[in-house]
Parts: sequence; structure tokens; C-alpha cells
Amino acid sequence: MMVRRRSLSLLLLAALLATMLISAPTPATATGCANLDRLTVPGAEMQKAACLPDLTTAYTVPNGFSVQADWNLLNAAGTQNPTGVPGIQIDGYFPDTPPPAPYLPNDYNGWNHDAQFVIRLPDNWNGGLVIAPPPGNRRQYSSDFIIADWVLARGYAYASTDKGNVNIITPTTASFFYLDGEEPGDAVAEWHERVRELTKAARKVVRQRYGKPPTNVYLFGISNGGYQVRYAIERDPGLYDGGVDWEGTLFTRDGPNLFTYLPTTLRQYPIYASAASTPEQKEAARQALLAAGLAPGSEFLWPLHYQVYWDLTQRIYREEFDPTYDGDLLAGVPFCASGTPNCDADYDYASRPEEVKEAVERVSLTGRIKRPLITVQGSLDTLITPATNADPYVALIAERHRSRLHRYYLVESGQHVDGFVPAFGDALRPLLPCARAAFVALEQWVEEGEGPPASGTIQRASVTLSSCALP
Repeated sequence: MMVRRRSLSLLLLAALLATMLISAPTPATATGCANLDRLTVPGAEMQKAACLPDLTTAYTVPNGFSVQADWNLLNAAGTQNPTGVPGIQIDGYFPDTPPPAPYLPNDYNGWNHDAQFVIRLPDNWNGGLVIAPPPGNRRQYSSDFIIADWVLARGYAYASTDKGNVNIITPTTASFFYLDGEEPGDAVAEWHERVRELTKAARKVVRQRYGKPPTNVYLFGISNGGYQVRYAIERDPGLYDGGVDWEGTLFTRDGPNLFTYLPTTLRQYPIYASAASTPEQKEAARQALLAAGLAPGSEFLWPLHYQVYWDLTQRIYREEFDPTYDGDLLAGVPFCASGTPNCDADYDYASRPEEVKEAVERVSLTGRIKRPLITVQGSLDTLITPATNADPYVALIAERHRSRLHRYYLVESGQHVDGFVPAFGDALRPLLPCARAAFVALEQWVEEGEGPPASGTIQRASVTLSSCALP
């Protein structure tokens, strides 16, 4: 059995950046907050409630109740959101034991404590609750702009969590979430525990606030948040009525998973991009990248993903599940050339010890969904590719004879994060309007029994910055 190591290099301490301390000013008064002092989040170790004139980011960001850095790059410039939703916001945290340095706990709200959450309760409630598991290694405010503003304006109560171990120093250079827990896979397993914990607590807070439990509870998440939506729909059907999986990550014991295709990108892309490579070498590398799951036509996105996503993602998630691969190093050697000792470009998941597969299996998806689920995926997603994440999950669902509960919409020219859309002119389409259209379809499916359109491809012409027509 592998045991999580605790010996850490002091040299890494020099790389830590000062983190942002969020101070909450005295809020303005909103209506409908008469029972504010009676609201108690079950199990919370700390909570603070505020009566706000607007729960959307138009107010919460400038007034210290949200953090814009949490959702950087997740929406395309020019995206318009609703505003003017008065109600109650509750921030707090559940009990948690932090990992050792150089890990730094979540510093939002000045607490330096993980397992933080946010719950928002609009005055004009529609009877529902939306839980938004955060993507990547982002924190509890990461879905505020792309999900919270919109669902709050539709009348939903809303809740999100930091997943319990979201330490991130900079988006592209260092993240130590994998130091949490004693055994490989513990950190990712905690994500699901925190989503479950928050959902149970938020359901009770909704009942306290409005005098009755939520009629419907939906999940809505992007990337790793989409993965958590899938997992919860499989494992906790008693808590949820349905979910939108926005390009969720796929973990399976024997693959596909991140480790069955990302090493190929790290090994082959430098050959493809090198001026020293012959045309034959470049084309062979290109074919290897396509065979690994990258979409034809996505080549213009490869340089960005090599520099920003592929290397970091492979190293930190491999460290979480297979920490002995690189000896005493923490998440390997950044941007190492194939042949370098302990290089993740040469990582071969299939040949790794059985206990590595067991660690991945702990958090793997099965396809055994038990509530309606809609998947939205971009055809040019170059990180969580359709060929290695969405398509195999559709197959898993079919193998479990659950296809009647699932719809899959592939957005032509969609990318992993909408923030890159403006940078590439007309080459990309945003996914946010399609994810929102999928949520509306989910509402009709669950509440009215009206099945969504059949799975299919959403054409480029059907998507604008503010609208998306399902197929």
C-alpha cells in the first residue's frame, strides 16, 4: 500500500505568493431578511450572514462578497448577466484539518480555512435549489458569474463549496491540493464528500428561510465541476433531481482518463512544434496527437494548451493518484523532455502498479446515472476532449442501460473555457449559452415531463454570445 509522503522541500516556500484577504464591508439592507438571525447552517464551524440588495456579481464583487479572480477565463468577454436580485448570503466553513506546508488553506473571508461555502437565498424564491460544484482547483465563488447570477435571477437558491482542498498559488505554476489526505485519491474523494455535505446543509437552510424544503434540487457544474455532477447523479440520487454536466472530466480505472492521453500530448507536441523536426516527423507527431484524442482542426489551440493546461494538469493529478512515480519530487518536472528522469511525458498508466489503479477506481465514474443528466461539450475542447471524456461516458451510460436518462449535446467549435473565444476571432463558439439552454431543458424534463431534444450536434450558426438552440 502506498502512503502519502510528508517530506517537503523548504525551497518551495519561496514560491508562495501572498494571497488575497477579502474584507466584507457592512452590507446595505435588502428586503425579506426578517429571519436572518435564525438561519443556521447545520454542521458549519463558522458562518456569517448578510442581507444584500443584490446577490449577483454586479454587487457582490465590488462589495467584498465574491472574488472575480475565481472565475477568470470561464466566460467570454461581453457576456451579459442579470442583476438586482435581493436576498441573503451566508458564507462559512465546515470543520477541516489542513495539509502541511507548502499547502496554504483558502484565505477568502480572512479565514485561512478550507471547506468554505457560500449559500445565497433570493427574496423571490421559485422553490428550487442549485448546487454548483467548482471546476479545476477553483474555490466557492468560481461559478458566480457563469451560473449563480443566472439561476438566482430565475429564483433559485444557490450554493457552492471550495471542495475542501483547493490550494492554488498561480493557475499555471503550482497547486498543492494533492497533499491533502493520507492515501492516494483522498483529495479528490473529499470533493464529493464536501458537495454532499453542502447539499444536505443547504436543503435545511432553504427550509429554515422559506418554511418548506426545496421542490427540486439541481446540480450544475463545469469541467471538474461537471465530473462532480456526474458522480453525484450516480451515487446520491436521493439528494438531487437532475444535473447539467458541462464538459465533465472522466475518471475510469482502466481508462480512458487523464493519464491515458495527456502524456502523449506532452511527448508528441514538442516534436510537432519544433523547427528542427522534419515534415515527416511533424506529421507523425500530429497523427499521434489526433490518435490520443485531440480533434482534427484543433491544431491552432495546441500551443496554448501545452503551455497552460496539459503539463500542469498531468503532473498535479498524477501526483494525487501516483505519488511514487517521481520519487520525492512534488508533481514531477515541469515541461520536461521525454527521456528526462521522472518525466511525466513518459508516464505509462497501463504499466503502473495495481494500487494506482485502485486509487483511481475509488473516484471513478460508472455510467450508472439515476437522475436526468444533460452533457454539454465543445467539439474543439483540447483539454477535456470529447473523444476521451464525453464520448466514453456516453458509452458507459449505454452499457448500464441508462441512456433514457441522458442527453449529450456537442457544440461545434466549442472550447473548454469561453474566455479564449475572443482571442481566436470567429474560430470558436461559447458554451455558456448552450449550458444555460441545457439547464432550461432539464427543468422542463424534470418538472413537466417534457423530454429534451435528442442528443446531437449544435451547429455553429445556432450559437451566439447570448443564445443557443439545442439540436
